[in-house]
Amino acid sequence: MRLRRHTLITWFVIAWTLLFQYETLRANYLGPLVKRELPKLPLLFPPAGWIMFFQVDRSYGFAEVYGLRGREAVQLDPHDIFETRAVGYDNIRRNVLVGVLYRERAPSFCRYLRRKFPGYDAFAVVHAEYPDVVNAPDRILRQVAYRCQ
Repeated sequence: MRLRRHTLITWFVIAWTLLFQYETLRANYLGPLVKRELPKLPLLFPPAGWIMFFQVDRSYGFAEVYGLRGREAVQLDPHDIFETRAVGYDNIRRNVLVGVLYRERAPSFCRYLRRKFPGYDAFAVVHAEYPDVVNAPDRILRQVAYRCQ
């Protein structure tokens, strides 16, 4: 009896996980793969998949790093700053660079930038923000958080 119960629970969990993954991937990945719209399952699945666990706001903030050489400012590619080696997992798209905006992290981050990019005289860490992604997607406000001399 006990083994039967565990087996039923195991199969239920496997089926539920497969259904959830199908519904999460259906619109953006599986549909284009088979070149047609796949049927939606009318269960408890949210239309946006995993995003149901996050609060989505109209504003969005991120960090930018500029290398300064004389009077020229060059925006550094975040993938060059924090190189990610894992396939399919991109910390840059997950906004990991925003952590360098904290003032207490400035000294160690500045040392890191000077060591990683010795060709620049100084660096500027900039806080950039979309105040309203929905109504003004082209408007970005930028403010220098700190400079590395």
